[in-house]
Amino acid sequence: MIGAYFTYADGSREAQDLAHAWGHAQSHVRKSGRDDHVNEKEIGLSALLEDPERARELLYGRRGFLRAAGFGGMSAILAAAGWTPTVWASATPDSVLARKAGLRLLGDRPLNAETPAHLLDPSVTPTSAMFVRNNGLPPRLTANSETISIDGESCLAPRTFTVDALRREFETVTLQLQLECGGNGRAEFRPRVPGNQWTTGAIGCPRWTGVRLRDVLNACGVREDAVYVAYEGSDLHLSGNPDKRPISRGAPIAKAMEAESLIAWEMNDAPLPIEHGAPLRLVMGGWPGSVSGKWLRRLMVRDRIHDGPKMGGASYRVPCTPVAPGTTVADADMCIIGSMPVKSLITSPRSGTRIRAGAAFEVRGHAWAGDRAVARVDLSTDFGATWQTTYLEAPANRLAWQRFRGSMRVPTQGYHEVWARATDASGTSQPMLVPGWNPKGYLNNAAHRIALQADA
Repeated sequence: MIGAYFTYADGSREAQDLAHAWGHAQSHVRKSGRDDHVNEKEIGLSALLEDPERARELLYGRRGFLRAAGFGGMSAILAAAGWTPTVWASATPDSVLARKAGLRLLGDRPLNAETPAHLLDPSVTPTSAMFVRNNGLPPRLTANSETISIDGESCLAPRTFTVDALRREFETVTLQLQLECGGNGRAEFRPRVPGNQWTTGAIGCPRWTGVRLRDVLNACGVREDAVYVAYEGSDLHLSGNPDKRPISRGAPIAKAMEAESLIAWEMNDAPLPIEHGAPLRLVMGGWPGSVSGKWLRRLMVRDRIHDGPKMGGASYRVPCTPVAPGTTVADADMCIIGSMPVKSLITSPRSGTRIRAGAAFEVRGHAWAGDRAVARVDLSTDFGATWQTTYLEAPANRLAWQRFRGSMRVPTQGYHEVWARATDASGTSQPMLVPGWNPKGYLNNAAHRIALQADA
């Protein structure tokens, strides 16, 4: 799968060699299971593609992986140490991506893949087009996977529910809810930051079916001192250590108690696929996707801000006050991300489309604004000199994205761009440039741009 991705990007024999070598390198680095402090060899496939000279240095140079051992030697070294190269370790990435034709692979251990903008054109994101974001490895499901425990310092009457019990005891609801990775747009930050190099496709807005989280919490009793609701999933840590959790996050009690916060078992009117958290997951629209835990096995009503894996340090946090690009920021000066910023995405025409100069063409897309509604979306075909307001649909429900469309023309032949800029209900608009550099590359909501070529 890695080799196929590199071949698509370049096609050369050297690119294929780099792909396979990178698979070996990634396997070697990941043996430690460390995922909070990423070095330059862990930046990812996209980073290597954009910096081929650095890739050659890492893999072919005086101390590079291939120079040291070659393909055969590296395989032998890994096998002798009990390490299985990522590209051979599991069929899971292949099986998932086979159901999601067109997604772009960012990493296969853990599996992360983003969706090209044009595949997100439908009002309801198809399951086949929903991005995949993992911190660990999907669990091996058993009969016990269909139970969820509710407890914690601020839970009055801890209980364990089966999926059937949730269906029987609580109202079933279906809502369309936006889910966006906090690092969506990370690839545009300069200086570059480590992590999956998402461009625009770590967003989707499917239909989710389940029960309201607040109904379940209220049935178990919530003390007045409750501060946070946190989750634990059944996913496996990359190290293979069963005592380590890859991620355990959550949200303040107020967010958990919103009518749109769900414990879901269906996605688009079908059972959750394994890659999206089967059999149960949280969905808390409008906040970074990391609060919407997958493979739920436990919820904790806490009397403090949760302190699980990926809650501290720089994980899903940004500097509390703005910093200059490249600044080293102390953990104590980082604040947890809440509601996501206003954003838009052009889904049609596809970037690179050829159009006719002077002829009208329709521009479509979606806009969203975290906990807020979107008030307007404007389009420009002259690099922001003038703007045209689009028709903007109301959301299907609170925390769903909103579809926009507008008719545009370009007067001359040649290269053109279409820019989209959304404004939320508070009057806050998307910036034209990448905003707020931060050490983990979160919250890039710069205006979306597509390229067009106009012919006579």
